[in-house]
Amino acid sequence: MPIRLTPDICVIGAGSGGLSVAAAAAAFGVEVVLIEKGKMGGDCLNYGCVPSKALIAAARHAHAMRHGSQFGIADEEPQIAFRQVNRHVRKVIEAIAPNDSVERFTAMGVRVIQEHARFVDRRTVLAGDHEIRARRFVVATGSSPLVPPIEGLDGVDHLTNETLFDLTALPRRLVIIGGGPIGLEMAQAHRRLGSEVTVVEAMTAMGKDDPELAAFVLRRLREEGVVIREQTKVVRVERRGRSGVRVHVEGEGGADTIDGSHLLVAAGRSANVRDLGLDKAGIDFDRKGVKVTDRLRTTNRRVYAIGDAAGGLQFTHVAGYHAGLVVRAMLFRLPARENRRVIPWATFTDPELATIGLSEDEARKKHGRVSILRWPYAENDRAQAERKTEGLIKIVTDRKGRILGAGIVGANAAEMINLWALAVAKNMTVRDVTGYVAPYPTMTEIGKRAAITYFAPMARKPGVRRLIRFLRLFG
Repeated sequence: MPIRLTPDICVIGAGSGGLSVAAAAAAFGVEVVLIEKGKMGGDCLNYGCVPSKALIAAARHAHAMRHGSQFGIADEEPQIAFRQVNRHVRKVIEAIAPNDSVERFTAMGVRVIQEHARFVDRRTVLAGDHEIRARRFVVATGSSPLVPPIEGLDGVDHLTNETLFDLTALPRRLVIIGGGPIGLEMAQAHRRLGSEVTVVEAMTAMGKDDPELAAFVLRRLREEGVVIREQTKVVRVERRGRSGVRVHVEGEGGADTIDGSHLLVAAGRSANVRDLGLDKAGIDFDRKGVKVTDRLRTTNRRVYAIGDAAGGLQFTHVAGYHAGLVVRAMLFRLPARENRRVIPWATFTDPELATIGLSEDEARKKHGRVSILRWPYAENDRAQAERKTEGLIKIVTDRKGRILGAGIVGANAAEMINLWALAVAKNMTVRDVTGYVAPYPTMTEIGKRAAITYFAPMARKPGVRRLIRFLRLFG
């Protein structure tokens, strides 16, 4: 007979979102069961954000050694021991893993079951020899690398983000399918560590970002030696020699082949919604994920879906945001609704690119007349001191100066976007931003300088100048 459990909440998936729900519920003394068939911490800790940023950090140090002469320090070609780079990545994961461990969550009072979960009816889940009938369920199963149906791909050894960080030898010639954030971050990192890298993108590289900002990133990658082939379709893949790969492509110049030692597939992600028995629970879903309302509720009123499983924006911080919404709904009955307008995102290339809110094109379609405020990094003293003058900030406002969106490309863009995410979330105006005092010298001054330009046309108005002349009469 199965072990029957009747918790208040059952969470399926121990990634960022699932762990946040379980921890919050347990903190309030609510009985929680957490089910995870794989590694605690999910994709972000084990295969995604954490290892990729650790690898990027190592590559950035190598790049800095090659370019010391601009500071009066001799350029030095780094001696890269890729096995040690991999060890650095592993140590970072190991340092963070205890925060997401079974032991920690068990100590919190969470019942952790390390088994595959599946619904058997609208309010029952089986996980190994456990039968869970909960008041509420949260599906937080994340996503997996999407492997496109390319001829020959299944017969060729290829990497995804789930296997890339197992490499202990540097890929000599790395071919990457996909010119999105993952593909380009890994392209630049491996190029800086010594690989020859070619990126193949069927459409436009960084196609979801503002083209004006994306151009800075793509130009830098090409300057560093990354070959980026846009509007190029991969039609077939085959093995080349004992361990190599040959990629057959078609682009504007016709058919061609690209040879490599390794192939990385970074063509997007697919929600982990199969084999969960969702149909038996009356939960609608498709290949993009579970269908949810703006309150993240599924077609089964007992079940919520969050993060990548919910089929929306696939970012770790979105999963955390979703977790907060469903905790408020389940524990406090608050009418929390998802607002995608307040979700920022960042690509951790060098230069970084970060965005919040509406883009210029989106704002013009929705609001008609808008103002675009820009300020370059080159006009910032801190950027000059650090020789990081490439990039700009771009702010989009409506007619009244309300901030609709912002994009930053340049050094520390992912950190600097936080202020603008707050501004968008709180419906702030450029007047609010110009009212705060930024410490000098910091790169955040770039944003304030851009906001000030909103008022520049006012200084040229004849009426304003007449008013100033009149006020001067009073001393």
